[in-house]
Amino acid sequence: MLSSDEATLDTRLLLQHLLNVNHAWLIAHADDTLTPEQYASFDALLQRRINGEPIAHILSSREFFGLPLKVTPDTLIPRPDTEALVEQALAIIPQQSSYQVLDLGTGTGAIALAIAKNRPLADVTAVDFSESALAVARENAEHLAITNVTFLHSHWFSALNNQRFDVIVSNPPYIAENDPHLSQGDVRFEPKSALTSGVDGLDDIRKIIKQAPQYLNPNGWLLLEHGYDQAQAVAALLSQAHFKEIGHGLDLAGIQRVTFGKV
Repeated sequence: MLSSDEATLDTRLLLQHLLNVNHAWLIAHADDTLTPEQYASFDALLQRRINGEPIAHILSSREFFGLPLKVTPDTLIPRPDTEALVEQALAIIPQQSSYQVLDLGTGTGAIALAIAKNRPLADVTAVDFSESALAVARENAEHLAITNVTFLHSHWFSALNNQRFDVIVSNPPYIAENDPHLSQGDVRFEPKSALTSGVDGLDDIRKIIKQAPQYLNPNGWLLLEHGYDQAQAVAALLSQAHFKEIGHGLDLAGIQRVTFGKV
């Protein structure tokens, strides 16, 4: 069930989408009346939202770190929590150096494109196992005219050969397979392969932590997004893999959403 504020926002976004206008235009034309054709189209969009379809899928877009991104049912919907991962990466990557950056499981390309946009000297490689997701990411890069990202079909590190990076970032699947939230909200419409990872949700994170050191340059960093209650478990996995300077980044709610370490 949406809150009244969420319902109001969604209604406004649907109207803006239908009429191809911005919020300021809606305010200035608040007393205008929709034509019968416009009303019918709006009602169809509204019914899709009432039936639970994510607003990002209806609009085929979602803003992330100030970037308008195309979103489809083949990709995870970028969320504000993930901006904490980008912010932590930007704090590490200098503005005037050509750092090598890897984004594992790029989806829409949100993380890779946000980093590349804000660090134009960085050389970003973005991989995903889903060809359809990579097609969306490439389209987003082209639309945003961001050229310092290379997209690659790879299951985590499988296609990277002997490449090494200064920073590896990932928002991998981290939800437990039996989590009741999987039958609620927007996640019902997202690819399960981008959401779940074993009984405790940490299977993919374990794989990434185990393999990452051989793909990191000396003093390279690994940064992982994870669930609201997984920070200590991820920190322990990093410690067991001999990472150092282990720390955490907070999301907008002040929750430890990112855990990182250096080889």
